[in-house]
Amino acid sequence: MSFDEFLSSAVTGSDAESLTPLSVVEIIVPAIIIGFVISLVYLLTHKKAGYSQAFCVSLIVLAPIVAIVILLIGNNVARAFSLAGAFALIRFRSAPGDPKDIAFVFMSVVMGLACGMGYWLYAAIATAIILCVIVILHLTNYAGKKGDTYTLKITVPETLNYVGAFDEPLKKYTNNYKLVRVKSVDFGALFELSYNVQLKDDKQIREMLDDIRAMNGNLKIMLSTEQEAVKSFHFQ
Repeated sequence: MSFDEFLSSAVTGSDAESLTPLSVVEIIVPAIIIGFVISLVYLLTHKKAGYSQAFCVSLIVLAPIVAIVILLIGNNVARAFSLAGAFALIRFRSAPGDPKDIAFVFMSVVMGLACGMGYWLYAAIATAIILCVIVILHLTNYAGKKGDTYTLKITVPETLNYVGAFDEPLKKYTNNYKLVRVKSVDFGALFELSYNVQLKDDKQIREMLDDIRAMNGNLKIMLSTEQEAVKSFHFQ
């Protein structure tokens, strides 16, 4: 029995007429290439913000996996419901990402669907256009702000009048800043001030923190990005 005959015996109906090793390759290979291009553009546009290796690999394999799913389903409604039940048991476990990460995942899945349905040429054209738009928006920093946005938390003693106390260093090292929260800690013995700040220059972080430490009695200071994970400085 040839490999073509083996594949044909594994499917029924109209699938048996169309499923061949060549047709499988023609669906899977374009999906892998498209997934790789999507992952590559994600890497290029997230060098500064940082990225996860597992996430980049997932972008590559998602497209061919979805293509295989569509290939298995074909026009068989029973298979569609069976696979839907199987996928319902799987939970995608990952730390919440920003909207751009979700967009990359969704694009990889959609292009995998297109390849699985045999429209790999349309998927390639759509991928090229969408990724060109993403690169242009990234290079032009569309809707971006000057400087990264950070959360600055300053601990001060209860005896310090914190209103406007740190205006001088904040004006010196940031483009803009805003006091968003004041919280008492250690049973009211200390206050924690939370600011949203946009730094003028990331290289001056140390100097800014040193100036603030000299004013808050060398108590705890924490500077972090909005995700509270990419860049963090903790002094006490």
